[in-house]
Amino acid sequence: MTIQSIPTVFADRHIGARRQLDIAHMLKAIGYDSVDSLVDTAVPDSIRQGTPLKLQGALSEVEVLAELRALAAKNKRAIQMIGQGYYDTVTPAVIRRNILEGPAWYTAYTPYQPEISQGRLEALLNFQTMVSDLTALPVANASLLDEATAVAEAVLLMRRANKSKTAANGKTVLDADLLPQTIALVKGRAEALGFEVEVADLSLGLPDGDINGVVLQQPGVSGRVFNHAPVITAAKERGALVTVAADLLALTLITPPGEQDADIAVGTAQRFGVPLFFGGPHAAYMAVRNGMERSLPGRIVGVSKDDTGLPAYRLALQTREQHIRREKATSNICTAQALLAIVASMYAVYHGPEGLKAIAETVHGHARTLAAALAASGVELLHTSFFDTLTVHVPGRAGTLVAAAERAGINLRPIDANTVGISIDETTTADIVARVAAVFGAAPAGDGADQAGAAFALAADTERTSDFLTHPVFNTHRSETQLLRYIRRLSDRDLALDRTMIPLGSCTMKLNATAEMEAISWPEFASIHPFAPDSQTIGWRELIEGLEADLCEITGYDQVSIQPNAGSQGELAGLLAIRGYHISRGDAQRTVCLIPGSAHGTNAASAVLAGMKVVVVATATDGSIDHADLLTKIDTHKDQLSAIMITYPSTHGVYDADVREVCDAVHAAGGQVYVDGANLNALVGLAQPGKFGGDVSHLNLHKTFCIPHGGGGPGVGPVAAKAHLAPFMPGDANAAANDASQGTPSSGVPISGSRFGSAGVLPISWAYVKLMGGNGLTEATKSALLAANYIAARLNEHFPVLYTGAGDLVAHECILDLRELTAKTGVTAEDVAKRLIDYGFHAPTLSFPVSGTLMVEPTESEDLTEINRFITAMVSIRAEIDQVAEGVFTLEDSPLRNAPHTAAAVVNSAWERGYTREQAAFPVAALRQDKYFPPVGRIDGAAGDRNLVCSCPPIEDFADDFSN
Repeated sequence: MTIQSIPTVFADRHIGARRQLDIAHMLKAIGYDSVDSLVDTAVPDSIRQGTPLKLQGALSEVEVLAELRALAAKNKRAIQMIGQGYYDTVTPAVIRRNILEGPAWYTAYTPYQPEISQGRLEALLNFQTMVSDLTALPVANASLLDEATAVAEAVLLMRRANKSKTAANGKTVLDADLLPQTIALVKGRAEALGFEVEVADLSLGLPDGDINGVVLQQPGVSGRVFNHAPVITAAKERGALVTVAADLLALTLITPPGEQDADIAVGTAQRFGVPLFFGGPHAAYMAVRNGMERSLPGRIVGVSKDDTGLPAYRLALQTREQHIRREKATSNICTAQALLAIVASMYAVYHGPEGLKAIAETVHGHARTLAAALAASGVELLHTSFFDTLTVHVPGRAGTLVAAAERAGINLRPIDANTVGISIDETTTADIVARVAAVFGAAPAGDGADQAGAAFALAADTERTSDFLTHPVFNTHRSETQLLRYIRRLSDRDLALDRTMIPLGSCTMKLNATAEMEAISWPEFASIHPFAPDSQTIGWRELIEGLEADLCEITGYDQVSIQPNAGSQGELAGLLAIRGYHISRGDAQRTVCLIPGSAHGTNAASAVLAGMKVVVVATATDGSIDHADLLTKIDTHKDQLSAIMITYPSTHGVYDADVREVCDAVHAAGGQVYVDGANLNALVGLAQPGKFGGDVSHLNLHKTFCIPHGGGGPGVGPVAAKAHLAPFMPGDANAAANDASQGTPSSGVPISGSRFGSAGVLPISWAYVKLMGGNGLTEATKSALLAANYIAARLNEHFPVLYTGAGDLVAHECILDLRELTAKTGVTAEDVAKRLIDYGFHAPTLSFPVSGTLMVEPTESEDLTEINRFITAMVSIRAEIDQVAEGVFTLEDSPLRNAPHTAAAVVNSAWERGYTREQAAFPVAALRQDKYFPPVGRIDGAAGDRNLVCSCPPIEDFADDFSN
């Protein structure tokens, strides 16, 4: 039996190799007569599921969009004035259509290959510059996940950076005016890592005792704005470090953290044009003072130079991926929120400093107008110095007033029975201000500047006096024509999935279908506040519950939480669930986590953050787990064994036949089994980790379930668990503050600031599952196996496939071993990766999981023509390697070592290389019609690390920095 066309147009479009002639051609190359016989050989019988997936039958695109419209209609839009870290905003249409909805941007991969990522790297450098300017701190990263997790990262950064003898092991102090979800999340992380957290009203001064670090909020969740400098000074005198969680829009008017001597600033860029999205995805930020940049979590874009001396952007420092350090990592951050950071940066480019300040002044003016109206009617304001948020004291009337506002189409923040919060944002109008005043029985007031008077003006010692966003990029693109062309110019510098196959192993760069993307920017989904009343979010919750149920069926687990907003966060959630389970049984001593040496780096980093001790299990020569070493480690640690983390299929791209034996051995010793879901694309419809031994897994919706990578994020990393771990799944960080609207929380540790994490992109995966149906999802898995084995069979004689399983087959990816060729010729895997750019391809995964190799994953979405184009490129490159071996040209003078070739290089009249311009630019004839030229040549990473430059001005201004 071969793959049969199933009765839905969409699956025929999602799966690239659907024609029977193509399938027959691929099977012949592998040596099988049917796809099913290929799958039966590759996938061990011991893990195969016995019945097909019990999912709704596949729907057409029209039907899926109709169902999404029906779900969207169940959500009730309101004027969102809840605040608490989330604000409505206006996404300029030119940014929404050309970036958020633009495949050149949302289908791009993380910019690890900088030569083909110059456009998005420039946009991310703009983001860093924007953050650095607004916070007045010199180094910012290229985004984190959300504000609550960013504060948690800042707390951990302070704990490792503080070298004071008295303060290093002191407690962390959180201002009581922090966002409540932030406080809950930090407490959860602290409990796992065993350090003390104290919450205090820091307007009254610091508490007693040794203090490692202090976290302040500006403005506070109550809206209060006050001068933090005295508290910061007092903290520094006691040896503490200081973080300020700051609102970027407010910082256009308020003294920035860096000018008050804070060490770190964190927050969210959400209100810079990024929709509410029911809680995410939203780009968080972190900026630090000089001296802390090499400990900064997340990614940093820096400036280096290419092989001609031309300055060029790249990811800088090892901090771009701290999990490379494995169990020595200080952060497990992998996915960022690059796409949303780019949206926010373009919002700043679009408005410029004057525009941003004008928006802030309008917001502040409306808040002052409302404050004047309420005060005039006798309503008590708890704070008279504020930016956008009022907290009012209404004894016994909070519930009544919030309900009255809801009937008027306005959501306010119920704090307690006597207190209500009201937050103004960019979308607030004078009419809305008057409607809110009317809810409180207040007469409408006039213009804020006239009516509010000095009583509600910002105090002089809190006002910003310094300039910001002075770089030309924020002061040039004022017309839509200019901005449109700037966006296009940047995207033209990059290679994304809209141009070419991205054959990255482990990252599953498959089709992100337009129909799946369609709903994310619908206002009925995008404009919903994460803390809106449940009565207004019925459609959202039905969609989420349906997706969670489908993921349970697909994985064989009993419960799924979609709260984790990255794969690394899903790992942490799963390990914290295991930790909670052991503690509930009186086994708190079970803290050892076994991790194979070949595992993803985030596994070890996540285990450390969950308070576990990592013990590495050796890898056998065939890439499987070394059973003798595993059994020895289990016996040595049997009383302390908490869990094992395994990836299946293995990180080496093979279905190991012994996975049940590994699970059974760990279970027998009292441990739990964590199955990393990074490679689930090779399992869907064929095997269920929850049925072959897994207790918990994380899934990558940005891999297997079609959420696009967006240049490095957004991602969603749901955690799936068996019933015994369900009570320890992620809890709701906001439940304690908003119990009436949020329901009863679970007992688990919260993982992100909002209950449903990055909900805004969940319609993509929901649509993918509905469009494919159970049969389509299974056929997609089979097709992924077919494509990977076809590439392995075609390329094995040119680049040996390092690991294979039963029948010498691979799973959904294969590792090409270049080490022997490197030893003979000096040509490295990196040389091949860079040369592929000249053929118009993104490189495969470089030197992971084995140094000196390339890991290739074609996915099911690529058709035979594109796969053959890649194979042709690789065979052609092998011929060039042979030319080096034969002495046709030296390695240093070869097209491999000089790749990639820019247009400027090949038209240079001084061409004196040992190969022709044609070989450099057009190594195969097809490139003469469609040719991508990278904007820069090969980039020198070391030069960028020696001369760390992480913000604008433009790269041409840095030429002198690298002239020596």
